[in-house]
Amino acid sequence: MVKIRLTRLGAHKKPFYRLIVSDSRARRDGPFIEILGTYDPLKEPSEIKVDLEKARLWLQKGAQPTATAKRLMQKAGL
Repeated sequence: MVKIRLTRLGAHKKPFYRLIVSDSRARRDGPFIEILGTYDPLKEPSEIKVDLEKARLWLQKGAQPTATAKRLMQKAGL
């Protein structure tokens, strides 16, 4: 199954996330299929950048977003 989820980047206590498409069996920071956007929780207000066309395409193909990924995509306007 294909999932849309977050992968963590950044230094210790300075998280930065990518919104990615990956196989559900892959580990959190492991291999992925495509990058859909980024999420920076440390900026005020938090910065969310999502390629809505790519995200819409993957949702149509049957990719299942995690709860957090779904909330971020909704805030981005999907």
